[in-house]
Formats: sequence, structure tokens, C-alpha cells
Amino acid sequence: MAKKADFNADEWKALRTGLLGAAMFVSLSDRDFTDTFGEVGAMTKYLQGMEMAGSTELMRELAHEHGNPFGLTSSPDRVRNETLASLKSATATLTAKAPDEVEPYREFVTKMARAVAVAKNGESAVETAALKQIDEALAA
Repeated sequence: MAKKADFNADEWKALRTGLLGAAMFVSLSDRDFTDTFGEVGAMTKYLQGMEMAGSTELMRELAHEHGNPFGLTSSPDRVRNETLASLKSATATLTAKAPDEVEPYREFVTKMARAVAVAKNGESAVETAALKQIDEALAA
């Protein structure tokens, strides 16, 4: 079973950036100020649930750690580019170091991103496109 201690700082950053960035990428893809609060709430609720009931210890550690790799003023392009790069890096790292964690990580990322997408007014076409990019990055 993999743990945070099995990863160096850059690898851990990629795991966290990919996870949290995916939710932010979906939220920012269809910007509406009033939706943002509900989407952040959906992300927070999902993380809290995974902190207690994550499928592996590594997923629980990822959910437990606080902090966001992006600030409030991060551009949507920066969030998208860094998130997709981080998801590819995280998947490669997990494949090499902890292959049993690849599928739980993919599931964690995609389910949380989808929870954000449907949080307010349902999933929009732009959010669907963002989710597709996330799925592609995780499959790389």
C-alpha cells in the first residue's frame, strides 16, 4: 500500500495539483460567479468524504491534505495547462511506483470533477469538454 512518504515533493505536488486542479478546471470552464460557491462546496464535500472513506490510504492522504495549488487569480488557461500536465505526470508516477493506485486515483479525480460539474445547474457542454480533457490526460 502506497503512502505519501513513498513520493518525493514534486511527485506529491503533481498528485495534488492534478486532483484539485481537475475540479477547478471544470469549475472555471463554465464561469458563473453564483455557481462557483456551489461548485467549491461540492469539491469540499467530496474531499471530506474521501478523507474518511477513500478506497486506499493514499487516496485518504490526498483528500486530507489542505491547500490549493492555484490562487483565486489564477487564469483558466494556467489552471487547465498545469492540471493536465500534472494528471499525466501523476499517472506516470503511480504507474511506475504504485500501479495498484492508478485506478483509485483516476476514479477519485474523475468523480470529484463530475461532482463539481453537476453541482449547480447540471453539466454544461463546456464542462463536458473539460471532463473529456481530464479523462484523456489520465489515460495518457
